[in-house]
Amino acid sequence: MKRRNFIQKAAIGAVGTFGFPTIVPANVLGGKDAPSNKINIGQIGCGRIARGHDLPGTWKFDKARIMAVCDLDSNRTVDTKKLIENYYTKKTGNSNYIDVKMYDDYRELLLNKDIDAVMISTPDFWHAQPAMEAALAGKDIYLQKPTSLTIKEGRQLANVIQKTGRILQVGTQQRSWKQFKRAAELVRNGRIGKLHTVRVGLPGDPAGPMVQEMQVPKNLNYDMWLGSTPYIPYNELRVHPQVGYDRPGWLRMEQFGAGMITGWGQHHFDSAAWGMDTELTGPVSIEAIAEFPKSGVWDVHGDFLAKAEYANGITMYTSGAYPNGIKFEGTEGWVFVSRGDYAVTSSDPNNKVMAKAIDASNPAILESVIGEKEIHLYHSDDQHGNWLDCIETRKEPISPIEIGHRACTVCLITHVAMKLSRKLKWDSVNEQFINDAEANTYLSRAQRGPYGTDKIKF
Repeated sequence: MKRRNFIQKAAIGAVGTFGFPTIVPANVLGGKDAPSNKINIGQIGCGRIARGHDLPGTWKFDKARIMAVCDLDSNRTVDTKKLIENYYTKKTGNSNYIDVKMYDDYRELLLNKDIDAVMISTPDFWHAQPAMEAALAGKDIYLQKPTSLTIKEGRQLANVIQKTGRILQVGTQQRSWKQFKRAAELVRNGRIGKLHTVRVGLPGDPAGPMVQEMQVPKNLNYDMWLGSTPYIPYNELRVHPQVGYDRPGWLRMEQFGAGMITGWGQHHFDSAAWGMDTELTGPVSIEAIAEFPKSGVWDVHGDFLAKAEYANGITMYTSGAYPNGIKFEGTEGWVFVSRGDYAVTSSDPNNKVMAKAIDASNPAILESVIGEKEIHLYHSDDQHGNWLDCIETRKEPISPIEIGHRACTVCLITHVAMKLSRKLKWDSVNEQFINDAEANTYLSRAQRGPYGTDKIKF
């Protein structure tokens, strides 16, 4: 049997191959300085977010050990192996501390029993499938947002995590920033009176130039990179830069995602839901208008305005016309929260970045003390650190998959409303639009074989 066929069959039949995974990671075994006393991690996807955010966010913890990397662009795999080894050389003073293993197929990485956990920092359309397969292979997971390309994929992933009992942390790291927790607690404890309106600021994306087909670089497995999405001729502006790690073009392609509504949208909708107390549900209706490019390589939304109504009486508006962040408006005041002047990577888009990370209609609101018997939300100082702690304790992380899936769902149904330009009624229990067959066709996509979540048995 050819190696790739074996790997594919092993991954698809992961339940039978691996059985129900143990919840005891390898790091509980061995001496203090032994590799088995670490949480051994494989990095899947070696692009901008991995190098600038997920790897630095994890390797700073002594309990973590990055031991493997995988990317479909071999240049990026080699670069990231060097990046990790150079970090550990400086940290330990030992140039032979680690020989990072390289893989060109993540399914092969998942077969490595020495790996306890994986970080998935792949393009948006390559999130749900490797996360599902990692869970079935007995690995804990740190998953970049958005959690899925479609609502169907997100539900499949959530079901697999529930079935396997793996620890999955969604990369909605605003939950681990003190200003977002503070804002949510102030709102949930009535410091602005009864919450009635939320305004979320999100930018759009430009259209880009016209492009022609280019030769696929020899270092890129382009067919697998396309994954379950349809074949489209290669152009560098549709994929990622071949030199450097600037913001990639796939972020602006509807074939591979939905644009900023899922990009920063999952962050902000997750933070908004934290304050609205709607983390495990969703809106009852959604409507939106949006501008889409009429030409050029990039086709995700530009300027837009969306309105979501919730059963508890709250209305949430989202638009690039608002400052980038979340404003909670109540009967007795307002609280605004944002990332301030922070950017995850140097190529992050900026839209009316606010100097103040948190602000209020009255300074006294921000000075308010949350009483012992009031609502105290989950506390985390560090998103990656919380994930590592939960791998050891087996406690639920601050950004578990069900909450992540619900936040991503708001992004995705907003995108559907953008495309249809009419008010849609949403059933968050059954996860479908009410009496709207056309809208429900957007809940899933056809998957190009041999890839796709529909081929995973669980």
